[in-house]
Amino acid sequence: MSTNEPKKKGFFGRWLGGSSNEPSPPPSDEQASEATARAEPAPAPEEKSEPPVAAVTPEPPQRKGWFERLKSGLSKTSSRLTESITGLVTKRKLDQDTLDELEEVLLAADLGIETSSRITTALAKGRFDKEISSEEIRETLAEEVARVLEPVARPLVIDETRKPHVVLVLGVNGSGKTTTIGKLAAKLTREGRRVMLAAGDTFRAAAIDQLKVWGERTGVPVLARDVGSDASGLAFDALKDAQEGKFDVLLVDTAGRLQNKEGLMAELEKVVRVMRKVDPTAPHDVILVLDATTGQNAMQQVEVFRDRAGVTGLVMTKLDGTARGGILVAIAAKHALPVHAIGVGEGVDDLQSFSAKDYARAIAEI
Repeated sequence: MSTNEPKKKGFFGRWLGGSSNEPSPPPSDEQASEATARAEPAPAPEEKSEPPVAAVTPEPPQRKGWFERLKSGLSKTSSRLTESITGLVTKRKLDQDTLDELEEVLLAADLGIETSSRITTALAKGRFDKEISSEEIRETLAEEVARVLEPVARPLVIDETRKPHVVLVLGVNGSGKTTTIGKLAAKLTREGRRVMLAAGDTFRAAAIDQLKVWGERTGVPVLARDVGSDASGLAFDALKDAQEGKFDVLLVDTAGRLQNKEGLMAELEKVVRVMRKVDPTAPHDVILVLDATTGQNAMQQVEVFRDRAGVTGLVMTKLDGTARGGILVAIAAKHALPVHAIGVGEGVDDLQSFSAKDYARAIAEI
């Protein structure tokens, strides 16, 4: 682990930058042969044989930048909004009926009542009963969405004075919770941090196996037990082991649970209580992973998990699979919880730090 890193630096913010210091690989046998051939004298003129033509390996296509991937991922949401907005402004001037219809369009994209009202109010100022273009509406949409999201776009901060910094990760089944943990482990490990994983989803063998695979990929130890084991006991032991091993970060997976299942929610509260017997300040972050495709159900999840488990921040996944990506805006407006990262694909690099401005531009298609 590097000892020159500043204290409390958000690791999500470093995902987008940095460079590799790995040495260049040694030349292959073919490359060495080609170099030798170039150094040898040319064949005599009477020898008419042509030199062998080296096979040309095409370069892989360059991966799109993050904003392009974000814009592509949110295309279902932005396309629906753009088509609806264009249809409205080609009919008439910006009168009250147009504003009402526009508000319905924004609500259908799950932007929420508060944000939708702010957008229509901003549009009406100085433009009421005048001609207006779809570009003007989209620009206002981007401005107001960014204004809502900027206060919550905050990276996850790892406290280097804690050994370990404990991150408890929650979410319903299918939200991408375990995969998100694996991606976090990969990023933290690349930073030089020592990471440990705890397979606290003891209800599903697949979740345990999935976390073990991520542990193998990243070279990170995983504490796991048999299916049906006590999750709170596992969390207790994992925290003790992480303390003794002086690990920098402990990422604790939990069973996917519906927010309306009382027994499972009570068990989650027990996991928190038991960890505090080892470290009264743990967990230091409680991250709720949300599936964007669930729409308004994601809003309800935030409400319940925040009350019962003390959620401190959010990660939203699967934004590339829904036309209702505005739900993140509605959640931000109502709950004001930090949004640490968003996901628009399956790759490790498809989970990135959350930028309010980029998200607003992508959703407004500008």
